[in-house]
Amino acid sequence: MNRPNRNRREAEELDERVIDIARVAKVVKGGRRFSFRVTVVVGDNKGRVGIGVGKARGVPDAIQKAADQARKAMMNVPIVGTTIPHEITAKRSGAIVLLKPASPGTGVIAGGAVRAVLEAAGVRDILTKSLGSANILNVAYATMDGLEKLKRVEEVAADRGKSPEDLKPFWERKRHG
Repeated sequence: MNRPNRNRREAEELDERVIDIARVAKVVKGGRRFSFRVTVVVGDNKGRVGIGVGKARGVPDAIQKAADQARKAMMNVPIVGTTIPHEITAKRSGAIVLLKPASPGTGVIAGGAVRAVLEAAGVRDILTKSLGSANILNVAYATMDGLEKLKRVEEVAADRGKSPEDLKPFWERKRHG
């Protein structure tokens, strides 16, 4: 009895966005059998995000399957203030996505699938560029790959033998003097 309430409460906290609905066909003996493929991004706007793809004969069922898969695939994203810690380029098939940190007040400069993934993750200031293929599915997965490759400021500072304060973007540093 406790479980359905927890799932409902968890669903209310998560930001769920449908980024693509495609009608796909399977050729069978009697002709074509149509179904829908839905891509959903789920995030908590606090540094966790996931992508899911669901297929079903009806759109609502496909959305539910995709959302469930996205919840299972959620991962943590390192966020510094309102942006990402460093610039990164990620590739998935033919889609290439460039993610670049931006100063506060810039906003999410991104389009389509990249915007949906970043906003669901909780990134508020970022510059992006989508290069190569415009396939929505591959662009979304390339964005996720980029976010997964990001390193925390503390990790990089430890590797370089510096303090985390030295590596933060200039707008994040405390003013001295």
